[in-house]
Amino acid sequence: MASMVRQLQSKAAVATKLVAEQGSSLYKRVLEENKHYIQQEPTVQKCQELSKQLFYTRLASLPGRYEALWKEIDFLKQKVFARNDLKLEELGIAVLFFGECYAWFCVGEIVGRGGTLTGYKV
Repeated sequence: MASMVRQLQSKAAVATKLVAEQGSSLYKRVLEENKHYIQQEPTVQKCQELSKQLFYTRLASLPGRYEALWKEIDFLKQKVFARNDLKLEELGIAVLFFGECYAWFCVGEIVGRGGTLTGYKV
């Protein structure tokens, strides 16, 4: 256990050194590449305006998302009614998908309650 802690500390030290040396240049490069997204007058009023634009844009996209949801549900209904014609690959993908969703739900519950997956507290 002590050797794992030392390894973790050495890796953290290397990462810290790398960020200290290259962090500012990376920050500047990312800002330069994405400067067309930066608002030139970053005032509180402008931020509130952009926030409202985002909210109402998302609100306006709801009807399209609602239609897409019903198209997906109709497709799923067709697959359920024609389940005798399902390929084994499609069935396997569906089972894996639902299994993964269930697993994420269970892991989320465990972690959300403060537990760990292994049972050991760190």
